[in-house]
Amino acid sequence: MLKLEARAEPSRLWTYASPLLALFLTVLIGALMFSALGKDPLKGLEMFFWQPIHNAYALGELLVKATPLLIIALGLAVCFRSNVWNIGAEGQYIIGAIFAAGVALLADAHTSRWIVLPILLAGMLGGVLWASLTALLRDRFNANEILVSLMLVYVAVQLLGYLVGGPWKDPMGFNFPQSKTFEASTRIPRLFDGSRVSIGALLALASVAWLWVFLFRTRAGFALQVGGLAPAASRYAGFSSRGALWTALLLSGAAAGLAGPLEVAGPIGQLTPYVPAGYGFAAIIVAFVGRLHPVGMVFSALLMSMFYIGGELAQSRLGLTKSLTGVFQGLLLFCLLACDTLVNYRLVWLKKRGL
Repeated sequence: MLKLEARAEPSRLWTYASPLLALFLTVLIGALMFSALGKDPLKGLEMFFWQPIHNAYALGELLVKATPLLIIALGLAVCFRSNVWNIGAEGQYIIGAIFAAGVALLADAHTSRWIVLPILLAGMLGGVLWASLTALLRDRFNANEILVSLMLVYVAVQLLGYLVGGPWKDPMGFNFPQSKTFEASTRIPRLFDGSRVSIGALLALASVAWLWVFLFRTRAGFALQVGGLAPAASRYAGFSSRGALWTALLLSGAAAGLAGPLEVAGPIGQLTPYVPAGYGFAAIIVAFVGRLHPVGMVFSALLMSMFYIGGELAQSRLGLTKSLTGVFQGLLLFCLLACDTLVNYRLVWLKKRGL
């Protein structure tokens, strides 16, 4: 009989190599999957791992997808390191997009370009308010933050559907459920001509640096991590568990909310029912593949955005379903969990004793 036995001291090398091994296994299983679907495995893998990076324009599109994933993942890392399980970043992202759209719709042709700043702040405020509902219910009524944050995602989706199909519906939009196109002054500035990469990429990199300093060079960041690793030691040291809960959730909500305006006032240019792209859920995988480290999450966000683009290319060029994006994301997560299990545990064969 096989049994898992905890290793006395897990290998430090394999701890950091585990995501790379998980990626290798994902590629291997993906190749087998393409073969089972009757497609050339090399052609299929090319859609996911070469086409998204083969020229400058493709790299720009990669950054467009990676920016919201990275920003949301950075906020989630704060929660997960604090042992606060915010699974509802998708809802906070949607509410951030709604708040940002509300400000953008107030603009007209004469509005100054400085309105971009209130749009970004409105998105962050929306994410904070939505995350505060989870924090309040957990703090006051000890509600499970996993269930509360997850259920609030569906509330956010319904609110989005109501707005784009009702009060904010474009009267000139041929009855499509969407807002009018935002004025040019409200659009997030782009970094390069001919590319959709916006200043959001710079904000994401600045957030990486800020989070590294916050987690590893400040008392507040240290307190959050101690609370997540050893709650009893945290209480003994005088750190507030309530403060850690609120800080983690509000920072996470602000990050998810910031990703909202970067999408609706960026590549999309209006509020539509297709704003929920699954970024909030995919960012959970980004956070764990990146080992909850700001620098590691940069690379995992790029990898996850390759899966998004690869799924779209597989649909248009190979005639496969776009759902392959979710399949590759799930494969990567399960392979990572399996590798991490073997890093921390070993399989031991137990012989049955005679009666």
